[in-house]
Amino acid sequence: MTAIADLLRPVLEDRARAGATILYAHLAHAAGVPSPHSIHKTGEALEVLMEQDAAHGRPLLAAVAISKARDGVPAPGFFQKASELGLYFGPDRGPQAATFHALELEKVWAAYRE
Repeated sequence: MTAIADLLRPVLEDRARAGATILYAHLAHAAGVPSPHSIHKTGEALEVLMEQDAAHGRPLLAAVAISKARDGVPAPGFFQKASELGLYFGPDRGPQAATFHALELEKVWAAYRE
């Protein structure tokens, strides 16, 4: 999964520098994630990126990737992984999750604009 994470990182970094987000499906396509199950593979690789970023004290670049079905926030797996990493302590949906995502996204955008 690290190979796919390596495909995702530059696409996410470009979006972060632009102060923008990207849908999972668009990310998978832009990064050239192979089919079948490219969205699932993308989700797993985003978790690898979260582990890498957390280990290096960086904001979670995976926050740039959002779900079309969830009003501009990531899928529950983002919040579950952030909890597993000790970075978030709340539900995987709802207002608290949306607030955590918004704050993390601001950190990412600030870090990549510098």
